[in-house]
Amino acid sequence: MFSGGFSIWHWLIVGLVVLLLFGKGRFSDMMGDVAKGLKNFKKGMSEDEEAEQRRLTAERTAQAVPPPAVPVPPATPVPPATAAAAEPTAEPDRNQA
Repeated sequence: MFSGGFSIWHWLIVGLVVLLLFGKGRFSDMMGDVAKGLKNFKKGMSEDEEAEQRRLTAERTAQAVPPPAVPVPPATPVPPATAAAAEPTAEPDRNQA
């Protein structure tokens, strides 16, 4: 048939040998155990993903909360400027000597 490959007849013979070696009851018990193992594996993977999501959510909320504000002391009032202080004073030009 196929060179180097397994045909349907090869697989049927292998299945028949496995049933003869392990028996019907024992084989179905093993398949049930495999199914339970797969179910527990999927459950464990989903729990890991949920834990990771909770951790990421906690980190995001921790980053979103701003740090506490430092109180700023009140500013001291500045006296209003007088008219004399607002006018510029004329200084003599010293370069004309």
